Amino acid sequence: MTVEATANSAIHTYFSGKRIAIKGLEVGRKKLEEWYTETQSPIFVNDQFMFTIPQGYEIAGPEWKADVMAIPARFLYRQYKKYKAKLFSANVRDYLGSRLSDSNINNGIKKSAENDADNFWVFNNGLTILVNSYALETKSKKNYLKIQGISIVNGAQTTGAIGSLSRLPSDTVSVPARFVQTDNQNLVHSIIQFNNSQNKITASDFRSTDKIQKKLKDQISKIPDAEYEGGRRGGYSDAIRRRPKLLPSYTVAQALASFHGDPVIAYNQKANIWADDRLYSKCFNDDTKGAHIVCAYALLRAVEEKKLSLVNKSKKSEGSLTTTEEQQLQFFRKRGSTYLLASAMASCLETFISRKIPNRFRISFGDNTSPKKAQDYWTSIVNINVPLCTQLEDALTDGLKSMERVNKAIQTFQSLVQVTVEANRQIYNDFSSKVVML
Repeated sequence: MTVEATANSAIHTYFSGKRIAIKGLEVGRKKLEEWYTETQSPIFVNDQFMFTIPQGYEIAGPEWKADVMAIPARFLYRQYKKYKAKLFSANVRDYLGSRLSDSNINNGIKKSAENDADNFWVFNNGLTILVNSYALETKSKKNYLKIQGISIVNGAQTTGAIGSLSRLPSDTVSVPARFVQTDNQNLVHSIIQFNNSQNKITASDFRSTDKIQKKLKDQISKIPDAEYEGGRRGGYSDAIRRRPKLLPSYTVAQALASFHGDPVIAYNQKANIWADDRLYSKCFNDDTKGAHIVCAYALLRAVEEKKLSLVNKSKKSEGSLTTTEEQQLQFFRKRGSTYLLASAMASCLETFISRKIPNRFRISFGDNTSPKKAQDYWTSIVNINVPLCTQLEDALTDGLKSMERVNKAIQTFQSLVQVTVEANRQIYNDFSSKVVML
């Protein structure tokens, strides 16, 4: 792009020697409309729909009204095929998929729809559907519901299961549903919060519609071999699949907390990072970028991989570990050790790259570095500094609980890393050449 090339040329002319990456993005009218819609309403599907219904009833509150009825499963089937996960824009989760198991709820829903069509309505808990507006009409002695906009606040699993059937469900399959209309956005948030019960809700689910999580999910989707849920679970695939490229939301939060000097929070309060606004904003804020998440996550994974290699080596035969390796393994067997060591490594970044770091959130390996490659970069640093881990043991007394002990232990660790700089200069230089400041 011309703008990107011009900006890069200007930066390199006036700030030669600085590593500044500039990326251009061409945005058209369609994308702008999509962004604008997301900021104005939780309902992404804004088309009009009309379908036949049996007689229902209406109930209203001070700032809302709702119509309760049975709707044809065929309507859900067709809309899911067309819109997929967009139907769940106001939901905290997408469809979680199904597996061939009697204990799997979604598989049970599919079986009921296929084999017990006439009784499906009484078996199912029903849907709560948020709409921009609705109206009842009667034509030729038939009742119709006309709606504008649709988002399934509760019932993603029912909708996904029906929409994933191998063929159109019988016209006798009906689903309990209530269509809710309100202009109060605070009320919408409460409706979302209190309308989910079929599958356990986690703290991260309620952050899944956060604009920062949406941004990070989009950024990481463009990084090779990386996938991130952004706190959101599910999708539109029926099969529950293994996701080897996934960076799990909770592990990402723990990695960020460790990287930014809070291993106690990372180890003891992984759910609270998502639930507590103060802790959440420390890890996920406007400075957090997808490439930085990959960098922090890769450091934690490199530390965990080192622990695993020592454990596996110890299992081969008695005496297979050296004395130094036995000491390292004893360290790793203590609660919270991996988060503490990752935090200590991150605290030494200025030593590793011989540069001032005004904001640690700017550290990355660039937008084109996969988590696996990033982990390989960190592995070289972990391997040469892991013998110093014994200097951190005081912080693990009675578990990883005291930040005062953590800070004191990390200061000692930093001093020892500084002493060994010259001996490891080539490795540090190689590592530094991979680091990109965002």
